[in-house]
Amino acid sequence: MENMLNQSYKNLEIIVVNDGSTDQSGIITQEYPVQVIHLGQNRGLSAARNIGIDTAKGQYIHFMDIDDAVNPDYYREMAKAVKETDADIACGGMWNERFNYKSQRFRKTKVYTSTHDKLKATYVGKWGYVWRYLFKVDFLKKHNLRFEEGRLVEDLIFSFHAVYYADKLVVVPNTIYFYYNWENSISTIREKAHREKYRRDWLHARSYILNFADEHNFKIPGINSDKISYIWRKYISRHF
Repeated sequence: MENMLNQSYKNLEIIVVNDGSTDQSGIITQEYPVQVIHLGQNRGLSAARNIGIDTAKGQYIHFMDIDDAVNPDYYREMAKAVKETDADIACGGMWNERFNYKSQRFRKTKVYTSTHDKLKATYVGKWGYVWRYLFKVDFLKKHNLRFEEGRLVEDLIFSFHAVYYADKLVVVPNTIYFYYNWENSISTIREKAHREKYRRDWLHARSYILNFADEHNFKIPGINSDKISYIWRKYISRHF
């Protein structure tokens, strides 16, 4: 909460969805100047994000995970980029604590419009992280983009669709999303049943985007095209 409230950009509508928490986080959140939506029971991350889309009154939306952080000028730089370029989506830089080669910084503001260039600039087929993006709300509603409820790896399909449908995607320098590696997070829980579900849902998402690409006659950089470029990037990106 403090990370977001201390942003240099102040015109923020902060919506917190309390997804049936069993600790004191829902109570603590109410002490901050934010809008809190309490769900009676745990409905999952997809449902929480969909409720955020339905509730948001602003022009743009960003999905912030509670256990991560952004640099102090993150929203200022993202807002500036989308306003100057009228892009449907802005993509910021990221630091991945667990997999350093998935970290990425952009050196300059640049707009992409072709399917191949948008997919390669973001490697969205490999990195589906939805928190990388600032979305125009009207754009999401125009294409009826929703998170599939009941699934893990839910952001891969959502992000992939969004990047594909965007008329303009702008990448933004001086923005960093800090993706931390916490124990017992959705992606690190080691309980067998959870890991099996995670793998099934990952295979579901991977199969979906491959079939979607086949139906629309394009390749996905890093998966079935530009593999050498992706592997080369993986091996040279050891330091952020």
